[in-house]
Amino acid sequence: MADFVTFARNVFIPVTNVCRNRCGYCGFRKEPDDPQSHLMSPAKIRPILEKGKELGCSEALFTFGEQPEEVEGYSELLQELGYSTNIDYITDLCRIAVETGLLPHTNAGIVTHSSMKQLAEFNASMGLMLETTATVKVHSNSPGKLPERRIEVIKSAGELKIPFTTGILVGIGESREDRIHSLETIAKLHKKYGHIQEVIIQNFTPKPGTEMENCIAPDIDTMIDTVSLARKILQDDIAVQVPPNLTDPRHLIRAGASDLGGISPATIDWINPESSWPSVDRLQQMVGSIPLRERLPIYPQYIEKGWYSDSIAELIEFLGCNGYRKDQSIK
Repeated sequence: MADFVTFARNVFIPVTNVCRNRCGYCGFRKEPDDPQSHLMSPAKIRPILEKGKELGCSEALFTFGEQPEEVEGYSELLQELGYSTNIDYITDLCRIAVETGLLPHTNAGIVTHSSMKQLAEFNASMGLMLETTATVKVHSNSPGKLPERRIEVIKSAGELKIPFTTGILVGIGESREDRIHSLETIAKLHKKYGHIQEVIIQNFTPKPGTEMENCIAPDIDTMIDTVSLARKILQDDIAVQVPPNLTDPRHLIRAGASDLGGISPATIDWINPESSWPSVDRLQQMVGSIPLRERLPIYPQYIEKGWYSDSIAELIEFLGCNGYRKDQSIK
């Protein structure tokens, strides 16, 4: 079991919920003409960033639907904001976050090598869930969930020396053997590139109105087993992360988890809005006597390697010391 468990404090910004994929478990995606669809403007995002800074956050987590420009009507929304591509817009938002005093972490979906290179200028780290290397029914209408395409993006991040987060989604129709294969695939990528700083073991949760709304979420024994597999298969320098708003982390820490991901004092979990973030005090209660340590979105070993751009170097030094927060007085 780890000597201490880490977490980050962030703001979660869902730039757009327009997405080309139609995953059978997702309640986040909306069509452009849906009253609940959105493309957030800089005027709406800036106050969130400023609030996050005020509340002691170090990370701006940007997430958006994959390749939204492929969905009819989205490009017009983007043009109204003065941008021709989604990547240009996200890059500008990351720059604004840095200017505000937060380190961006972008979950960009399937993007090109050149787009990742562009985003890397203003990102402390980036991420893409592998989810599974298996072919599952709930991904049948999701071109971006082809395992080989997601693996290529993770490879690109390695080639570009981008500190990276990936993970698997448990309970979407895959088998235990599939989970093992997915974790082995991640381990092979890290062996070659050395860029994967954390792997999320996330449990599926049913969402109303989705194909899987009546499916049962994986039980705690399945999650303990999967975390244990991850800790055995993955290299020691990869943190195994579990989301504390979706499952009780205490048993999972005993099984090998060492990170609790990002929690936010300012925003909800827009992917799982029914599951509130715990406060830092509550997080400590959840893990019992195990010490908590707040980290930056870029892990210490990648700061030591210098895997970040000059554009964020000063902010990394200002916010942290060896990858951990200097001031942890805000609860």
